Amino acid sequence: MKIGILSSGGDCPGINATIRGVGKTALMHYGMEVIGVHNGFAGLLNEDVEVLTERSLSGILNLGGTILGTSREKPFKKKTDPAEAYKPGVICRNYGRLGLDGLVCIGGNGTQKTANRLSEMGLNVIGIPKTIDNDVWGTDITFGFDTAVQIATDAIDRLHSTASSHKRVMVMEVMGHHAGWIALYAGMAGGADVILIPEIAFDIRTVNEVILDRARRGKPYSIVVVAEGLPMETHTRPADYISHAIEEATEIETRETVLGYVQRGGNPSPFDRNLATLFGGHATELIARKEFGKMVCMKDGRIDSLPLSGVSGRLKPVTPEHDLIIQGRRMGISFGN
Repeated sequence: MKIGILSSGGDCPGINATIRGVGKTALMHYGMEVIGVHNGFAGLLNEDVEVLTERSLSGILNLGGTILGTSREKPFKKKTDPAEAYKPGVICRNYGRLGLDGLVCIGGNGTQKTANRLSEMGLNVIGIPKTIDNDVWGTDITFGFDTAVQIATDAIDRLHSTASSHKRVMVMEVMGHHAGWIALYAGMAGGADVILIPEIAFDIRTVNEVILDRARRGKPYSIVVVAEGLPMETHTRPADYISHAIEEATEIETRETVLGYVQRGGNPSPFDRNLATLFGGHATELIARKEFGKMVCMKDGRIDSLPLSGVSGRLKPVTPEHDLIIQGRRMGISFGN
């Protein structure tokens, strides 16, 4: 068999480990030919590919980013230019011209949606979930999340010393457009006093009262962790709005830190390397069994798969009943409501 691999969407620690897991399993266990597609779905449009060998897959397990490159090309995205309608057809044509028997699509929600559409058009597709946000439906965890949480937790740990020394409130904004998984896990691991996520509506007056109450109890500094996807009435960043609101209401010096792209760069954690390796190997196994139209996932600690049609267009939010939220409330951590 001859298979293709592409990575699409934002970069994420663990993509190279996944490429390696797919490629080495295909080459060494199943005797398949492996084609790397450059720059996501754009590479399929342009036939920008390379043959992957055992040598080209060596030494990439611990590397951040992706050796294949990535893009945010969305071939099914509705656009005003009617000429854009040709893209799915070109991808299907080039898939055939390359002689592919299967295609592995590594990416987040948008990528899995595109993978499902291609599957509906008759391509043999397998999806592998990738995002630091951990918001892909159907899998307990995505690779990249553990690394991002470690980076964010380390940043919170460092903010504690500055906040304590200057008796300040420190507001740190982490990634998470629609889901607050990073804010929740890093906030709890880093000992934050307030954690604000998109799934739980917050009242800034409640946040201010928590800060003031801590000051009255002899705790002159506080750590507030917020997700970037918090709904804002204005176009300001959540950290900027919240820090100004806290300082104005409490008269306690407040500073904000936006962690940004640091969270998704650099080397993947050991957990993410192993998870990506398992995902990649299982994807190749599904291809060998000709079980297409599926996304690899982890359910209850086991590597499994589910239909792409059940993933497409769905997000996995944090639920208010999550164990970390319940335990956090018991310990006096505020979630802004």
